[in-house]
Amino acid sequence: MARVTIDGHTIEVPDGTTIVEAARKIGGDIVPPTMCYYSTLKTSGGYCRTCLVKVTKGSDKDPRPMPKLVVGCRQTVMDGMEVQNITSPEVLEAREGVVEFLLLNHPLDCPVCDQAGECDLQDLSYGHGDEGTRTEFRRRTFPMRNIGDKIKLHMNRCIMCYRCVKVAEQLCPERVHGVLNRGWDAEISTYIEKAIDNEWSGNMIDVCPVGALTDKTFRFKSRVWFTKPLDAHRDCDVCCGRVALWVSGDAVLRVTGRKGVYHEIENTEDGKPGWICNTCRFEKKNLSDWVIEGPRHIDRHSVISQNHYEQLKQLKQDLSRQKLIGEKAHNN
Repeated sequence: MARVTIDGHTIEVPDGTTIVEAARKIGGDIVPPTMCYYSTLKTSGGYCRTCLVKVTKGSDKDPRPMPKLVVGCRQTVMDGMEVQNITSPEVLEAREGVVEFLLLNHPLDCPVCDQAGECDLQDLSYGHGDEGTRTEFRRRTFPMRNIGDKIKLHMNRCIMCYRCVKVAEQLCPERVHGVLNRGWDAEISTYIEKAIDNEWSGNMIDVCPVGALTDKTFRFKSRVWFTKPLDAHRDCDVCCGRVALWVSGDAVLRVTGRKGVYHEIENTEDGKPGWICNTCRFEKKNLSDWVIEGPRHIDRHSVISQNHYEQLKQLKQDLSRQKLIGEKAHNN
């Protein structure tokens, strides 16, 4: 075990734990933001630099500070390490610069983007970004490419986080897409005359932190905060069958995997990965196909919880009960 202190909070974690994972065990505002790191995808992280932190003490054996900011999702903790995240002005300034770089080429099309309301880049820019941009150069633009009948690729929005590539490498039986070209011309695309059509490809939509990969069956049907998220499951021979349904009335508009507090796919109760197959995601769009477990828990700070946060009904009932008690007391 290694004892690490992050922004004044001390915790013991197993050897080999990264700074980001140690911070997540503590929770709260001290958790560094991540755009490319995904705990269940091997070799992810280290691309976006949004999780930069300052190590003011390397360890008890070597208390010297690290000379530069380090990437929290790759740097492992050492016994006695002390880390600064939100308490370091240097880190906050560097993170603001990283966000500015991520937004250099990202189009401002949030009003028409299906990812709006659940976009990690939106949250990151509001929390750590600047009000304006200093760039005077043209943005990178790419022609629209058809990569299959279920997934829409909008390369102009891509921030090159490589999450979808990791999914294709580690889940899909035959990877047919990846990063083509280098530098300014680097882009996510399929290989020549190939289409993404394997059974696990839809999970690339769930891991994309921006609106670069979206569900064609849900495209422009509704804003996500107008839908009702429900937990549901079904017996599936391919995947775990545990999903989140996004419902409007009696219509299932979208099916996704169940995401946790850090917008990562949750594991099942027996510890297995919660990835879902394309059959559950794209073909089971009737409520009768599913066993409904109840409303999906949505953080009350999320725009998705607007008008249907699960505690709202209970709050209204409590207020009505208090009003009724007050009226009775007044009449007596």
